[in-house]
Amino acid sequence: MLNVITLDLEGVLVPEIWIEFSKITNIPELKLTTRDVPDYDVLMQKRIGLLKDHGLRLADIQAVIRQMEPMEGAREFLDALRARTQVVILSDTFTQFAGPLMEKLGRPAIFCNTLNVDAHGAVTGYQLRQKDGKTKAVKAFHSMGLQVFAAGDSYNDTGMLQEADAGFFFCPPEGIVTQFPQLPVTWNYTELAAAFEPHLKGVGQ
Repeated sequence: MLNVITLDLEGVLVPEIWIEFSKITNIPELKLTTRDVPDYDVLMQKRIGLLKDHGLRLADIQAVIRQMEPMEGAREFLDALRARTQVVILSDTFTQFAGPLMEKLGRPAIFCNTLNVDAHGAVTGYQLRQKDGKTKAVKAFHSMGLQVFAAGDSYNDTGMLQEADAGFFFCPPEGIVTQFPQLPVTWNYTELAAAFEPHLKGVGQ
């Protein structure tokens, strides 16, 4: 059977963008991510409010992103997977963020969301690709007769991981592991590659 691997982006292949931006701006509240806040809309509304309060614009975030690099070993890990099967990044990041990072990762396919930005470059809102898009993407792949194997690290990945034929946590926070004990945990790319391997035997060889 044909298969596809779906991966989260931030925390799996690249550092968390908002955490990096928090370090540069010295705004601690921006360090919160989907690893901390299960409700994505609550998290995004807080972020948008903080940007407004501090007079920060999309260009300020993009300047930080352009200086970011993939996590150590991420490109090699991704290249090895893509040599054997299809890989799609399912992310709750935004089209306005993804470009430079996708370039550094070899331009894998990515499904992500979009920011609303006014004429002055201020972030005013966001548009989801679709609600619970990661889980629905896996269901769509299943409807096309594909087996899906997935990895992610956050609350917003748990639907995708549970819907997949095999789903794995990658370096998740302890609280999420406790809440989802049925999902296997991996702590580095070697372990994640080994977790995928039984499902890829004979593929791309």
